[in-house]
Amino acid sequence: MDTTRIIIVDDHAIFRDGLKSVISQIEGFLVIDEACSGMELLKILDKQAPDVILMDISMPEMDGIEAAEKALKKMPNVKILTLSSYSDHIYYYKAIQAGVHGFVQKKSGKEELEKAIRAINNNENYFPQEILRTLIFKIGKSGTASLNNSNLSISKRESEVLQLICKGFTNIEIADKLNLSPKTIDNHRTNLLAKTGTKNSAHLVMFAIKNHLIQV
Repeated sequence: MDTTRIIIVDDHAIFRDGLKSVISQIEGFLVIDEACSGMELLKILDKQAPDVILMDISMPEMDGIEAAEKALKKMPNVKILTLSSYSDHIYYYKAIQAGVHGFVQKKSGKEELEKAIRAINNNENYFPQEILRTLIFKIGKSGTASLNNSNLSISKRESEVLQLICKGFTNIEIADKLNLSPKTIDNHRTNLLAKTGTKNSAHLVMFAIKNHLIQV
């Protein structure tokens, strides 16, 4: 098994220590460095090349959203998993727009953390249903759609894939449900991202809900 190289970014040393302890128990994961701020992370990225960054949203000096944007400019292929608490919900959509690949709540356990890291490292997105429900509620209150859906050419199959993406299924799970190959599903996902101008699956979900491409 290839080793997944991880950097932890959080302004609380005790939380970083706890996270390192948990990650050390998971086969194939290695914490190669840690940072207490977004500024420190950017300096580390000049000399370290992680596969995954675990990023706190709420930090002094530079929050996790700005840090994510700058980290992705430095290292476009790095995967960013955002560590959040309930009070961070106002930042979720901004974090998606910044290009983060998933969310894990700080109250989550080892199994969910492992699942999330493996998902984003496998070019998936990790989007807990609790966070998705919060975003659906927020977007539902934000007003009318900004898109004329008749101008967006989405095929019947793409629509089926989109519905399942919005329900949180992975490429492999969607492929199984639709009796297609994971590669075909990945192609549909790529086409949907291109047609909607979104950055990743989480951003695509938000776009679909806001613009009434799916029924929630």
